[in-house]
Amino acid sequence: MSAPDAGTRDRLVSIVTPAFRAASTIEATIRSVIDQSYPHWEMLIADDCSPDDTRDVVARWSERDPRVRLIAMPRNGGPAAARNGAIAAAQGRWLAFLDADDLWLPKKLETQLAFHRSAGAKISFTAFRRIAADGSGEGHLIRVPSTLDYRGLLANTAIATSTVIVDCDATGPVVMKKTYYDDFACWLDILRPGGVAVGLNEDLMRYRVMAASVSRNKRNSAYQVWLAYRRVEKLGLLSSMRYFAAYALRGLRKYRRF
Repeated sequence: MSAPDAGTRDRLVSIVTPAFRAASTIEATIRSVIDQSYPHWEMLIADDCSPDDTRDVVARWSERDPRVRLIAMPRNGGPAAARNGAIAAAQGRWLAFLDADDLWLPKKLETQLAFHRSAGAKISFTAFRRIAADGSGEGHLIRVPSTLDYRGLLANTAIATSTVIVDCDATGPVVMKKTYYDDFACWLDILRPGGVAVGLNEDLMRYRVMAASVSRNKRNSAYQVWLAYRRVEKLGLLSSMRYFAAYALRGLRKYRRF
């Protein structure tokens, strides 16, 4: 596929969707993208060698709408490898992230992209609500701070991956590390040199709570955050303890009710 011209690239949002065993949810996720009021997008779904029909479902949608593109990963490598596979194929200035079981509301891209352009930030993210695995039972609105810098993000749970847009002109190449929270590590990499992520308190995403979600086990999730501080960010013990305490407190407040 030839590279887009400068004007097309400036408008184009490349949507990064890693998928594994997502046959039961990916169709609804694709529909939520096709229903966007903003038309200039490509959806790059990286199937991580799913043992179910995920790849076939995506291929059928790709035939209906060529903006939906299947990235067939050659081997199972986990979420970071799948995201990197999609990112490598991206042609837009803007990277948006959408997991294979989450949903966008119809004006998500239009509203957030206008907000992001006006803010001139590296990353933007939005408020959202959780839903049950079957798509029912909308939860309370989970609001977000107006800005987060590197240190602020270390102490916060605010950025939900499926709400994120990254301006590649501001960040340079985006690469996911092979670590448990590859998304969290990536946002930290982007913000470490300076700049901020800006939060938009509009309800634009639905986060599906799946029993088998990678972050379902809260004890293990907390342990992985601690490892991110110590092994990925190389923080000292006291700094790690301080950030972890703030992170845990915000997490408890955020998830104390559905």
